[in-house]
Amino acid sequence: MREHYHEELESITDGLVEMANLVGSAMGRATAALLDADLQLAEDVISKDDSVDELQRHLENRAIALLARQQPVATDLRIVVTSLRMSADLERSGDLAQHVAKLARLRHPERAVPPDLRRTILEMGQLAQRLMAQAAEVLITHDVDAARRLEQDDDRMDELHRAIFQHLMDDRWHHGVQTAVDATLVGRYYERFADHAVAVAQRVVYLVTGEYADDLLTDPPVNT
Repeated sequence: MREHYHEELESITDGLVEMANLVGSAMGRATAALLDADLQLAEDVISKDDSVDELQRHLENRAIALLARQQPVATDLRIVVTSLRMSADLERSGDLAQHVAKLARLRHPERAVPPDLRRTILEMGQLAQRLMAQAAEVLITHDVDAARRLEQDDDRMDELHRAIFQHLMDDRWHHGVQTAVDATLVGRYYERFADHAVAVAQRVVYLVTGEYADDLLTDPPVNT
C-alpha cells in the first residue's frame, strides 16, 4: 500500500515535468508563429492548450485524492501541496503561450512585431523556453543550486522587458499606437512566463529544504 502511495507521488511529479515540457514547447512555437506570421502554427498552439488544462485537472484530482485517502504529513504533505501550486504556475504559463499565438493570429497576415524589435522578441522567446526547460530539469533532479540559479537567469528577461519600453519611448518610434500596444503586451507575456518558471524552481527549493528560496538568500545573523 505504501509503495503504491509513493508511486502516486512520483507520477504527480512526472506529470508536472510533462506540463513544463509542453508549455515550454508551446512558447517556442508561439514565438515562431508571432515572428513569421505563421497562422497554422498559431492555431496549433492555441488548440493544444486544452491538453495542458486537462493535464492540470488530472494532476489536481490525483493530488486531492491522495490528500483524502492518505492524509499525508510532513514531507509528503509538502510534496502534494507544492505540486498543486506548481501545476497552477504551469497552467498559467500555457495560457501565456496561447496569448502570444493569439496575437500572431489577430495580426495575420501582417507580422505583429516590427523589424526593429524582432531580435529582442526572438531572444525573449528563446529565453522563456530555456527557463522552462531548466525548471523541468529541476523538477527531476531537485537540485537546489540549479533552482536558485534560475532566478539569476531571469534577470536577462527583465532587461529585455525594459528594453522594449525604452524602444517604445524613443522619438524614432514610428509604428503607431496599435503596434506599441502589441509590443507592450507580448513583452509582458514573456516576462510573466519567465516568472512562472522561476516560481516552479522556487517551489522545488521549498519542497527540498522546507524553506522558501528568498529566506535562504538572507544572511545569517552575526553573533555579538
